[in-house]
Amino acid sequence: MQQQQEKDFTRRLDAGLWLRLAGYIKPYRRLLLISAATLIVSALCDTLFPLLTREALDRFVIAGQAGGLAGFAARYAAAILVQAACIFANSWLSGRAECGINRHIRLLGFRRLSELPFSYYDQTPVGYIIARMTSDIPRLGETVAWGLNDLIWSGGYILITAAAMFMLDARLALIVLAVVPVIAVAAVWFQKRILAGYRTVRKTNSRITGAFNEGIMGARTTKTLRRERANCEEFAQLTRIMRSASVRAAVLSALFMPIVTSLGAVATALVLWKGGQDVFHVPQLVSVGTLAAFVQYATGIFEPISNIARIFADLQASQAAAERVVSMLETEPEIADTPEVVERFGDSFEPRRENWPDIRGDIEFDHVSFHYSTGEEVLSDFSLKVSAGQTVALVGETGSGKSTIVNLVCRFYEPAQGRILIDGVDYRERSILWLQSHLGYVLQQPHLFSGTVRENIRFGRLDATDEEVERAARMVGAEDFILKLEGGYDAQVGEGGGRLSTGQKQLISFARALIANPAIFILDEATSSVDAETEQKLQAAIAAALEGRTSFIIAHRLSTIRSADVILVIRGGRIVERGTHRELLKQRGYYYRLYVNQFREEKSREAWERARA
Repeated sequence: MQQQQEKDFTRRLDAGLWLRLAGYIKPYRRLLLISAATLIVSALCDTLFPLLTREALDRFVIAGQAGGLAGFAARYAAAILVQAACIFANSWLSGRAECGINRHIRLLGFRRLSELPFSYYDQTPVGYIIARMTSDIPRLGETVAWGLNDLIWSGGYILITAAAMFMLDARLALIVLAVVPVIAVAAVWFQKRILAGYRTVRKTNSRITGAFNEGIMGARTTKTLRRERANCEEFAQLTRIMRSASVRAAVLSALFMPIVTSLGAVATALVLWKGGQDVFHVPQLVSVGTLAAFVQYATGIFEPISNIARIFADLQASQAAAERVVSMLETEPEIADTPEVVERFGDSFEPRRENWPDIRGDIEFDHVSFHYSTGEEVLSDFSLKVSAGQTVALVGETGSGKSTIVNLVCRFYEPAQGRILIDGVDYRERSILWLQSHLGYVLQQPHLFSGTVRENIRFGRLDATDEEVERAARMVGAEDFILKLEGGYDAQVGEGGGRLSTGQKQLISFARALIANPAIFILDEATSSVDAETEQKLQAAIAAALEGRTSFIIAHRLSTIRSADVILVIRGGRIVERGTHRELLKQRGYYYRLYVNQFREEKSREAWERARA
């Protein structure tokens, strides 16, 4: 299986990317700021403890005095209580922020995915999208809520500790801080390598999710082609790539930590050596309490430096996730309403239905040309007028442009040149939701959602009553089989409608489209995958449903379109034949030959079935 390659983004830690991401977590900035404030107070308390230790040694232990001990104990207890309260508050606030950020970005992502046109899904594998929503977003929530908090605490502790050390003894402070430039050089060296490793991990994770999706969705095909072993080998190759990249990145991160720790140990040893000499030879310059405080500072300051190193590595790992999430959120729909249209008619989430005009169903293609993003031209200077209530059948070879025509009518795509008029107005001057709210679309391979039969029919109009749901089912002849299901209308259809036959799913999808009472009806080879008995039921339902509606029927079985008002034969994106069923048969052209061949095939099949019976 060939997997689509994701593009690379920045090659180094990108502060601008994180600033852009900050715009998407605006509702939780207050929580994060309060959480950061608690960490600063906690860092202040952490810095205070070595000073209290210094006071205890110099004032009480070395001097052998007990005066003021109660006050000292009270200050020490207060510092502990304040720090405990800050830690508790930070944990609570950060937990809320993480959950909230995950939810908010997922909602934004789901909304953006709802706005994106078919062309985005043509180019982006489902597995990549799932990986962004289920893996990358939680990684970002964890990084922002906890990683940045740790960064604030560590930075605050280092700054406050540095100030305290310089206040106590500038010489010893310089010894401790002398290793910081070395750590900075090491961080720069490790940055590129860690980021490259984690970028490969995230990309491969998306490919693995895509392979999972394809493997599950194509399980039947895999078994019929006996590809289990080949698929497992291909999947194993993907996992080997991810394992190799993960181990390499983990090793680099693991090496970074001992380097920081070793440098910290060297600095602590130097402080003990220099400070110990001063305690013995120049006690008035460095007291025992001061040396003890410095040892605590020297030991403690490298924990936040190690944290910063870890956070730095985590940010690099998370940046790969941030790149993918932000790129998805910032993907602009190729098909979108203009600001003027949104202002008047609203958008897909906040429509202004009171301003929506009524729709009759007159449709006109005015010199329309269209090509996909690959550059392949499908329609060229295509013109067509369809009157309201007219039924138009489209016939032609695969790739001739039939589905493109109806997708343009539905505004799933837009013309590269020319106009499409609905009731005499360019449909780009109306909102997308206005048009698509008046559409009924039945696909060759219908998709049902997990839930009951009743819920799936009601998806066509969420405010439909139970009586309207059942009426729609009766209109398409679906009620007979529905009532035989365990639970009837409340029977579960399974994921993707897996508990129902193809014909049953088709009848439910037809009822779902019909319940919305659409002005424009699209049938995309809706009867090609059902048996003859189900097709007869659908034919009767189609005849009743299309009465008074503008409709387009893409047909493979020509017997289903004999009653169409006009039949268009499409070849190479152009209309080569036009007329009613009788008129086209009289022309003895492409349609005539196609119809005669299908008629002979059906008769041969019927004869074979009778002989077999």
